[in-house]
Amino acid sequence: MRSALAHLAPLVLLAGCGGEPPRPAAPPPCAPEPPAAVAKPSSEPAAVAASAAAPTVVAGLTALETELVGKHGEAQRPRIKRGLAQVASLWRAEDGEFAAFVREQFLSDPAAVDATFARLEGLMEQLEGHLHEMGRALRFPTDTDTGPLFPVDPLLAGYEPAAHLYEDLFKSRIAFVALLNFPLSDLATKNAEGESWSRRRWAEERLTGRFAVRIPGEIAQDIARANTEGDLYISDYNIWMHHLVNEKGVGAQGAERRPGAPSGEPSERLFPAGLRLISHWNLRDELKADYGDPRGLEKQRTIVQVMERIVTQTIPAAVIDDPRVDWNPFTNEVRLAPAADVEPSAPKRAPITTASASPEPYVRYQKLLASFRASRRADPYSPIANTAIKRRFELGREIGEDRVRALFLEILGSGTIPKVAAEIERRLGRKLGPQDLWYAGFKARGGKTEAELDAITRKKYPDAKAFAADIPRILVALGFPKDHAKTIAERIVVDPSRGAGHAMEPRRRGDKARLRTRIEKDGMNYKGYNIAVHELGHNVEQVLSLYDVDHTLLAGVPNNAFTEALAFTFQARDLELLGLQKTTAESERDRVLGELWAAWEIAGVALVETDVWHWLYEHPDATAEELGKATVTIAKKYWNQYYAPHLGSPDSALLAIYSHAISTPLYLPDYPLGHLIAFQIEEHVRKQGKLGPEFERMAKYGSVLPDLWMKHAAGEAISAGPLLRAAEKALGGKP
Repeated sequence: MRSALAHLAPLVLLAGCGGEPPRPAAPPPCAPEPPAAVAKPSSEPAAVAASAAAPTVVAGLTALETELVGKHGEAQRPRIKRGLAQVASLWRAEDGEFAAFVREQFLSDPAAVDATFARLEGLMEQLEGHLHEMGRALRFPTDTDTGPLFPVDPLLAGYEPAAHLYEDLFKSRIAFVALLNFPLSDLATKNAEGESWSRRRWAEERLTGRFAVRIPGEIAQDIARANTEGDLYISDYNIWMHHLVNEKGVGAQGAERRPGAPSGEPSERLFPAGLRLISHWNLRDELKADYGDPRGLEKQRTIVQVMERIVTQTIPAAVIDDPRVDWNPFTNEVRLAPAADVEPSAPKRAPITTASASPEPYVRYQKLLASFRASRRADPYSPIANTAIKRRFELGREIGEDRVRALFLEILGSGTIPKVAAEIERRLGRKLGPQDLWYAGFKARGGKTEAELDAITRKKYPDAKAFAADIPRILVALGFPKDHAKTIAERIVVDPSRGAGHAMEPRRRGDKARLRTRIEKDGMNYKGYNIAVHELGHNVEQVLSLYDVDHTLLAGVPNNAFTEALAFTFQARDLELLGLQKTTAESERDRVLGELWAAWEIAGVALVETDVWHWLYEHPDATAEELGKATVTIAKKYWNQYYAPHLGSPDSALLAIYSHAISTPLYLPDYPLGHLIAFQIEEHVRKQGKLGPEFERMAKYGSVLPDLWMKHAAGEAISAGPLLRAAEKALGGKP
């Protein structure tokens, strides 16, 4: 799903990404119960917090500059002036005597500058890398399906060993050595000058970028804890599909009750016993798989109704991850399930004698509210990006929100979308509905049904070891040289995931990437396999961009949209890797249309989440219920404007279903960006021939400015134009 960015390590904490977040194509860690308590808003007034965060006003900077120029020479004046300003902006009284520090630590001898840079680069790799491994160990029980959870596990998962790292580096004044001697630029400067920078200059920027903000460790820890609680809540948010019934006591609207069955007795169920789907990932993927099923439309409409109930928080709490009750999502009636229909794999819980229809009490939005409040406490300590939204876009993505929003609106408002919708209607032979937001007909399935694909993948991958053993073959099939494929595979560990799946990067050479995907007791089904191939794309990027990059400070990619884009290139070839699909002119046409439809779908989702965070900043004292209702209102607004004209169902709240909004806040915009980037990459790769060599060339370029990376990778900056033009051509219009 995602890959945390080492060069933005402090921001990862602020953005809710750590480990997998910047996980989560799929979700991160898993969730024990009961849900953790909701964080309370800070009682510290904003003015007091801002005052506490304010740097000490350093007097005499001009005189100190003159003194240092006299000692080190006029040629050093620009470096001295810049370094003094960078240090002074974050210096506090408790840091000691400012002038004495800069006299001692400013370096002018090139050899000393180089040696200090190399020392800091090596030590940051070790510090961040080992702390990352500690955090991974703490989250292992909740991330992986390797045994029962104990009451202590969510506490362990919520502890972030690196929370105080950057605060300690400031207190020890190591951070100030970097800020005094190396440049730190704002986004405007990077955009204007970055293309002419050397690799070393970019590595210096990534070093000082770690210290662009100075967030107290206790606040960073609170942010990590709140985001972990959101992860834990989501990772156990499962629906037992066999227990969805309608007002006739059957599996969906319109189905007939078995002759002679007592009224209200579940006599038919559309979904098989044991099918447990996590929200939203597996629910969405099941919906996609239902195209072509004789009763697929009934199933899809049922899933959509479940999703609407989750978003509006009208879902009965009793039906969440509990197969002992049957639920009609259309009427919201809940009944005890007949004992014979309760799966043996049901979670072990206290016996129940009644079935309550009481709704989940806005827990979904309590988790989001807790993440917002924790993140907001960091605002006074980040003057260059004083909201979580700005930190995510300007410091994390290094793409301004206005530009990202414009790209998404270009897709949403494109005149090509109605043409694609008409093509889907033609193929389906019916009017589109909200379920067709996830239309899967553009993706070939090798002539196989979902059940047939499940049988193939379960046989091929009965457990995590089987998939791990097949990674070298997969990489060779994608065009990677055999020897390098083996080396890459040796640096990836595969574990069964409690959640839908995620990828966790290594942050120091010597460590290994982790691939997690859900593996049922009877083996890896097609959904799990599809996710595993996606996560493998993340892992291969993570390995290449760490082990093959020229500076470890440049490890990674510009932002999470890029690792998503690279993972999409793997995922798009999942059937080819099973030997079930070959590229044809028709499949190429469908690929293009499918990419546009997917980008259109997720662009609205991303804008809903972003607008929800803006609403939170405008209503910081909101309750969870108020937040929930506002989220629904925002989702309906985008739906009515961009989706209802093609999919109907005015006032649908479906765009707010994505679990990332709770498990990994402000991550969702990376997906539509990833689709645009992935398409540009694919177009370039297909011209070159094989994925492997081009993937390696791109991945090891490292974490430079997004548009600079894109120009190196595919020859042009990030744009929606290539995808829109290709879709028009695929539809028979002008290229």
